[in-house]
Amino acid sequence: MAQNNPKTDEKSELDQLAIEGKLPLKAVGIENLKEANPQHMPPHRYLHPWFARRPTPASRLAVLASVLPSGVDADDLLRWMKIGPSQGTDGESIVEYVARKKSTEDERDGTLQDHYDYPRPFTQSPSENDRNEIHQLLRDQWDGELPTVLDPTAGGGVIPFEALRYDLPTIANELNPIPSLMLKVMNEYAPEVGSLQSELNRWSDKIDELASERLEEYFPSENDRRSPSHYACTYTVTCPDCGFEIPLVKKWWLQKQSSTSGVAARPHLNKETKGVEYDCVQLPDEVSKNEFNPQNGPHSRSGAECLNCPVVMESNDIRTAFKKGEYETTIYGVKYVNDGSGWRAPTEEDYKACKKASERTESDFRLNTILTQDRYIGDEDRAGPYGVNKWQDAFTDRQLVTHYEYLRAFEEVEDEIRENHSEKEAEAILTILSLVSSKAIDRNTRFAPLDTGKGYPANALGGKHFTLQWSFVDNNLCTGNQSWGDNFNRIRDSYEELVSYLQDIEDPESEVLVGDAAELDIETNTVQAVVIDPPYYDSIIYSELSDICYVWLKEYLGDTFTKMFSGELSDKDDEAVANVAEYEEVADSSKSKKEFASEDYEDKMAEIFQELYRVLEPGGVMTVMFTHKESSAWDTLTKSLIRSGFTVTSTHPITSEMPQRTDTRGGGSADSTLLLTGRKPVDANQHKTDSTPTLWTDVRTDTRDVAKDAARELLNSGLPLTKTDVIISAFGPTLKVYADAYPVVDDQDNEVPPRRALEEAREAVTRVLVEEYLEGERLDDLDDITEWYILSWLVHESDTFHYDDGHQLGLGVGVDIDDIKRSTKIWGKKRGDIQLKTHEDRVQDITLPPEERSNRTPVDPEALSYTIALDAVHAAMHVYEKQGEDVTIDWLKERNFDTDAGFKATLKALLQVLPQNSSEWEAARDLAIGRTHDALGLEFTPTDFTDPSEDSLEQSELGDHA
Repeated sequence: MAQNNPKTDEKSELDQLAIEGKLPLKAVGIENLKEANPQHMPPHRYLHPWFARRPTPASRLAVLASVLPSGVDADDLLRWMKIGPSQGTDGESIVEYVARKKSTEDERDGTLQDHYDYPRPFTQSPSENDRNEIHQLLRDQWDGELPTVLDPTAGGGVIPFEALRYDLPTIANELNPIPSLMLKVMNEYAPEVGSLQSELNRWSDKIDELASERLEEYFPSENDRRSPSHYACTYTVTCPDCGFEIPLVKKWWLQKQSSTSGVAARPHLNKETKGVEYDCVQLPDEVSKNEFNPQNGPHSRSGAECLNCPVVMESNDIRTAFKKGEYETTIYGVKYVNDGSGWRAPTEEDYKACKKASERTESDFRLNTILTQDRYIGDEDRAGPYGVNKWQDAFTDRQLVTHYEYLRAFEEVEDEIRENHSEKEAEAILTILSLVSSKAIDRNTRFAPLDTGKGYPANALGGKHFTLQWSFVDNNLCTGNQSWGDNFNRIRDSYEELVSYLQDIEDPESEVLVGDAAELDIETNTVQAVVIDPPYYDSIIYSELSDICYVWLKEYLGDTFTKMFSGELSDKDDEAVANVAEYEEVADSSKSKKEFASEDYEDKMAEIFQELYRVLEPGGVMTVMFTHKESSAWDTLTKSLIRSGFTVTSTHPITSEMPQRTDTRGGGSADSTLLLTGRKPVDANQHKTDSTPTLWTDVRTDTRDVAKDAARELLNSGLPLTKTDVIISAFGPTLKVYADAYPVVDDQDNEVPPRRALEEAREAVTRVLVEEYLEGERLDDLDDITEWYILSWLVHESDTFHYDDGHQLGLGVGVDIDDIKRSTKIWGKKRGDIQLKTHEDRVQDITLPPEERSNRTPVDPEALSYTIALDAVHAAMHVYEKQGEDVTIDWLKERNFDTDAGFKATLKALLQVLPQNSSEWEAARDLAIGRTHDALGLEFTPTDFTDPSEDSLEQSELGDHA
């Protein structure tokens, strides 16, 4: 049987680092939020679309704190990070100054920079004096040398670029070619080649001129002053009943200014051709919404309604038609520029231009054979089912011709560029120019939706999956605000800004590697610090998403970077993600594809950590920046880290993203980042010999205590964290307790995985949230199902959230949510997520005879007792809505709910956790006011939990809910 033996504290043998002490997390978190302003982002974000880039302040903190010695003053650290006013703070610490400015941000006059009296840190590089101060401390810490900083999964490159700005020897590695090109631009060309503004302007103008001349016939102008920039497009299928075209538009807006005003396309039927024609109308000036409502397009989730007859073509039939190629692409609106900017109806010339593009793709051999690679169809792909199987299929004929002509122009100037510039300079120019085309692809594909708020295409990669859009845009790259020139200007200016950030650094040491992070081309024991933002488990399948750019960039740069673009598509085999699509064929009843994918991710992350263990010198440091909501991702990451031999020495939560409601999240990422730091032991064999197991019963108490302490500290910090992120932030100290005690076993000597510790942390923090946000009765006195429902609303503040989050929360209160799904209908699945059900979904209609009621709704409103308190409250809501206040009072008294503490506690809790703009909250409100309030003998009213000036709390009539 295992004994509870304390582990050796490895930190006592190592020189302490700043990241292993107290950090100014609040000030840095505030700066992260300021950087998230979409109107003014760091320049690297404009180079090319990529995913989950870390904020500059968080990255700077991770880099500097991982190499600076312990005891560095917080104000010095912030000053070196360019946080705080240059003129001082009048005796106030920078930490206090930033917090005070944050608290008065809403009262400011002028910009954020005016209010804080210093610019956003990403615009400021450390001065030479700053670097000298830092370098002196670093040489003292690292035996006279500057530490080398490695980011082995560098992605968008924020971490290595920030290390380079502090003139630290930097190595950036990346497997995927797309971010590898960005890394070359940021960490190789910017410091080595420098400014290229005039050269880039020259060659860009030449490419744009060549391509524009050849594309003119495909984008006809009504006259020279009204050049078409964006064509709003959709598809049509043939009505199986009357033979008319059915456009697959969901809404007719072209550019919407408000819910009732803007520009829309109005359809008209042509009885002779059985087609649909369009005019362009301004609402409400030219037509009233009663006459034509742009919200009501013919296409919906269930199918598409014919405009000529009442037939609805079902969604499955539409999908089948697309697979067979039985559809047409059509234009329903044209945006023009030059003579102002506006929308017009499509003309016969517009349709002829599309036909001309189709004829060109058939007759031009290279066009007909370009991009014929099979698409990788992942688990979240929503285009494959519609027959989009090859990459050529992802573009309309005119989109394909457009991108092709810019490729041809690039190829025609390539030799001239090489002849006029040095090898490195030519490579930099060609790479930057190729990124312009690749960035343009993101908004000129069948996957890029029409953004009706802005009147131009949104980006295809924004949804983190490929979806065939029913309203998309044929984009004219020769003119308009999404043109080649427009994209070029952004990329050129971004590059020049990056160059300016490094202009004071002489001979920077920077290396960019392209390859698997598990097989680095780096000598053993030569790196002092690793700062890694690892791949996000299953929330982003980077290689799958990057393929749309990869297949084009291979055409541009395949001969320049032959090894990088050796495959037909980007590398799926070596990518460290939990990709369930890879295990579709091997999953069986004994192991699901998600379990296979999780094991693969764990193995690959372990291989990466083992490789990082190899290249780090003894005593070296690794800081992991991880941003994910799912405990399964943390479980897998932690096991990989421990298996590799690292000793976890510290964890820090930091606000890194703008807080988001769960129902608007963009995947599994959280709003906060955890900095989890590990050290390579001085004695590399120590972790192999020190393996005395620790009992889980001893670890469990410490786990709950540190999780609660972390939650309370965060709640008192004043940071705008969501409740989910308070839970996630407690994972860090929890995992440190687990790692210090590892290996952990139960009383049967079975190994206890990190997930058990995370489950305890989740449950413990949830109790802290209950104490903080819910007044009144103890929830644990309620039945488990009701408690889970209330806690789900409390924690996630939405009816929709990750399945794993809901399942873990259920385990914490003693209920397996899978066991109750069918019998209670308390939740259902929505695209793999949990969606909580309301009383309208769960209660049988009391106004119908029993034999006519749906057997799908489990709650009988005529029952005299309920084992689940939520059922009783939901039934009462239903009775009130259907039969009014008088009947409800009799119903409540007949069932003794006036003396039922569980009923009252549930009602009170719902009033506190439900969104106050929801019909469900209003139904709970009606029970808690007026004569039903008196009948129940309630000691609270809804006004106790809301601002009565914002919400009308008058008793609603039955008709209000009819």
